[in-house]
Amino acid sequence: MSSDPWGRVDEAGTVYVRTPDGEKVVGSWQAGSPEEALAYFERKYDGLVVEISLLERRVKTTDLSAKDASTAIEHLREQVDAHHAVGDLAALRERLDQLTEAVDKRREERRARKAQQSEEARRAKEEVVAEAEQLADSDQWRVAGERLRALVETWKGLPRLDRKSDDELWHRFSHARSAFSKRRKAHFAQLDAQREEARQRKEKLVSEAESLSGSREWGPTAAKYRDLMQEWKAAGRAQREHEEDLWSRFRGAQDVFFQARSEVFAERDAEQRENLTRKEELAAEAEKLLPVSDLKSARSAFRALNERWDAVGHVPRDSKARIEGRMHAVERAIQDAEDSEWRRSNPEARARAAGLTGQLQDAVDKLREQAEKARASGNDARAAKLEQELAGRQALLDQAQKGLEEFGG
Repeated sequence: MSSDPWGRVDEAGTVYVRTPDGEKVVGSWQAGSPEEALAYFERKYDGLVVEISLLERRVKTTDLSAKDASTAIEHLREQVDAHHAVGDLAALRERLDQLTEAVDKRREERRARKAQQSEEARRAKEEVVAEAEQLADSDQWRVAGERLRALVETWKGLPRLDRKSDDELWHRFSHARSAFSKRRKAHFAQLDAQREEARQRKEKLVSEAESLSGSREWGPTAAKYRDLMQEWKAAGRAQREHEEDLWSRFRGAQDVFFQARSEVFAERDAEQRENLTRKEELAAEAEKLLPVSDLKSARSAFRALNERWDAVGHVPRDSKARIEGRMHAVERAIQDAEDSEWRRSNPEARARAAGLTGQLQDAVDKLREQAEKARASGNDARAAKLEQELAGRQALLDQAQKGLEEFGG
């Protein structure tokens, strides 16, 4: 009989291994000496040690899944429990128990990490939806439209939630985008309708102007052209692709008439030169109204100057654009001042601008707080993502604040 600290071979060739629960039969050996039998089963033990060591290393240093690791552990445990090796089997069982605990811990950590990531994704998607629902009521068509498109890209970059939650949030998000799109479509449809109406009115004005271009009733026709011009201004703007062509035809018809009148009144060149002198004086007087400090006074004074201007009559053709350009420059400056005053005194527009600015400021403050918390907790990836979104929201806020400044506040 032959033995060592962990096993022995009896006279019949039966190999035993010593365990805390007593000796267990390993197998039968008839092919050689007892020492060779023990050596063979000790090598099998060494093989188990190697396999367990390799599995321990894989669990520690790789991303081996908990399921695969557990399967491998159970396979090794079955080999150890089968007692087909000679050595400290109890130590191997203890190592497998410790390995099982490590795998279970990893499984719990991954489950917790996955739950945290899912919660972060949920919060991020809820923020996207909340912002989209706010934008659904916005009248800032371009800015809000661009932001909604950016939110779609943000949504695409976020992980999916459970199907029910993801579908519910997407439904709200989609509904908000659809509501905004419907409102924007209705707004521009109304605008298109107004421009189409303006186009039709201007088509009639052009036809009337063209029908008058051959008239030789200089005074009445010139007066009629002035009336047509007032109607033109009151008609509003047509579509961009029609406005320039209509204006060219309208102005061209007038030019035909006034050119003919100019040729007939060639002998009045001296009078026109005198008219030019008078209009230069009026232009100079009008230019003294700038810069506009008292809008009401400037508007009244310019109206009176304009009436005197209209009463002066025509000037030489080669001076017409230059002298009229001076008066038009003053008129534009006064109009700009009126527009600026209107914007400053329009409480509805100012309230919308202030509301948008407040919403954006709240969003910026919230994102900054979230980013700081994420950075403080060591979640640099979350912090970086929030800071990137914060930069975009801050840019919108700066733009909104700039617009609010135009209202004087």
